[in-house]
Amino acid sequence: MIERYARPEMQAIWSRENQFDSWLKVEVAVDKAWADLGEIPAADYQKIAANANFDLDRIDELEAQTHHDVIAFTRAVSESLGAERKWVHYGLTSTDVVDTAQSLRIKAANEIIEADLVEFATTLKNLAVQYKDLVVIGRTHGIHAEPTTLGLKFLRWYAEANRNLERFRHARKEIEVGKISGAVGTFANVPLAVEESVCETLGLGVQPISTQILPRDLHAQYLSSLALIAAMVEEIATEIRSLQRTEINEVREGFAKGQKGSSAMPHKRNPISSENVSGLARVIRGEMVTAFEDINLWHERDISHSSAERVILPDSTEATDYILHRMNRVLNNLVVNEAEIQKNLELNHGLIFSQHVMLALIEAGWSREKAYDTIQPITMAVWQTGQPFKQMLLQDPAVRATLTTTEIEQLFDIKYHLRNVDNIYRRLGVIE
Repeated sequence: MIERYARPEMQAIWSRENQFDSWLKVEVAVDKAWADLGEIPAADYQKIAANANFDLDRIDELEAQTHHDVIAFTRAVSESLGAERKWVHYGLTSTDVVDTAQSLRIKAANEIIEADLVEFATTLKNLAVQYKDLVVIGRTHGIHAEPTTLGLKFLRWYAEANRNLERFRHARKEIEVGKISGAVGTFANVPLAVEESVCETLGLGVQPISTQILPRDLHAQYLSSLALIAAMVEEIATEIRSLQRTEINEVREGFAKGQKGSSAMPHKRNPISSENVSGLARVIRGEMVTAFEDINLWHERDISHSSAERVILPDSTEATDYILHRMNRVLNNLVVNEAEIQKNLELNHGLIFSQHVMLALIEAGWSREKAYDTIQPITMAVWQTGQPFKQMLLQDPAVRATLTTTEIEQLFDIKYHLRNVDNIYRRLGVIE
């Protein structure tokens, strides 16, 4: 991911230096396992653990000759050792090191993303509580529907964030595994005990069966969890972008002192952060597709997945961290325009109560068809004339023959629509 859209903590995980540091950790852990089994001298392992290192420039020189990055790495490491160098990469194939080290880096990235998710869910929960009783117009198909509350929007996203957290934790458990099983996964040159020891040393799980590589459905599942997180962030961003439109103006992103909205129009305050994360969310979802393509490899392994993963794993983790962090900042600085919210509630002249009126007529003995067909023309007249819906109901002979003035007045009580809001919050454990 380009530096503009990656935070330093995540960039460090995917740096070239950390790549080779991770490879070296795996190599040393393998030699520890061999030494513990008595297969290589303990003194040789101690020398490797104490002295093995690498030089990036030297790796580049060797790769230019060998055209193989792992061989270049192991030879650069061997140059830092004495006779004990013969145990470097002993019994291994390249991907034993690469895949296991990659899981180490994914695990480090996951620590950051999970913390981001927990913080994000907390922000949504706090906003859900803060705006629980702030009534706003609900919209379906972009058209005024019935009243809801701003808090319920945040509560729904809070529930979604918790689902994403649960899915992510499951994907973490699946992907944070290693494999030290040799060229085609048969453990011909390295026993299962070495793999188990290496993974325990590195804090990874053991993949029960692999070929030359870890199964790539694990990575596809992992990228899927990131794509769902990105979709959630974009969903929230889209709502903010819509509600910030001049014609609606119910919420808007905070606007910092000195910030500019347009190079041409000084009056502009654009939802740039929400638009930014929307675009990056699309990138993350696209990388999920590549992860699914990487499942299909020839026989016990080819390397068609390798080049793709060098792009999609850093990009997707860095972008996920970035959009969670940026959208969390947007939410914590969100401006809520209660005056415009009230204005928009009244914009439809009371039509938001049309279903309540229809149900009252049904309860009074009308058929559903008669009630619907009586109320709909009145609502259409409200749209055309701008007259209050209540007033037109009071003037309709058929309605007045069934409902009293007091009964009609009661049908326009906003509290009717909010009577179960607290119960929804209780269902999610947000209030007692």
